Amino acid sequence: MISSLRGAVVHVESDTVVVEVGGVGLSVAVTAQLARQTHVGDQIALHTTLIVREDSLSLFGFDSRDDLAVFTLLLGVTGVGPKSALGVLATLSVAQIADAVSADDDAPFRRVSGIGPKTAKLIVVQLAGKVAVSDVAATTDTAPGRTEIAPQVVQALVGLGWSERVAIEALEGVIPDADPADRQSVPALLRLTLAALGPSRKEGVHG
Repeated sequence: MISSLRGAVVHVESDTVVVEVGGVGLSVAVTAQLARQTHVGDQIALHTTLIVREDSLSLFGFDSRDDLAVFTLLLGVTGVGPKSALGVLATLSVAQIADAVSADDDAPFRRVSGIGPKTAKLIVVQLAGKVAVSDVAATTDTAPGRTEIAPQVVQALVGLGWSERVAIEALEGVIPDADPADRQSVPALLRLTLAALGPSRKEGVHG
């Protein structure tokens, strides 16, 4: 099983990136948003899952563990295949999916191309109690008592041209390994997150 990969992007299509790893180009299906934010020559790290069918081996990649986890859960829903699961994640963030499931609201899923009313309802029913928003998504909540560190970092990244989703997901990957002191420092977390995102600013991407 290929659970992750890191390498240089050598080709980008509307919903696919080709990443060179050890001299081998791996074709990875991704959401349309991730494809738009990726450019040839970028260094990219993806959490991946390999789906084996009788006539094919398909690799799907995500820039956050949460997206991969929800993709896997969606594949367990009757009537949802890999393409539809990618469509859900292309339309809704993990937090929005979790909110919709928690509220027993299938309307957001009905807006996804290829997801009908019956399947939308099944997603809500079968994902109930299984979708948890990450710690970063929780810390970006502005409700009383929530830390203001994460929202400030995300706001700074958005101001630098990154989309809010990309900013949150990058910050999510940084926080678990950050020192306790760095977690309480906007400049420190911003520096660590920028390092994780890489040197190139994603032009034209705004949340």
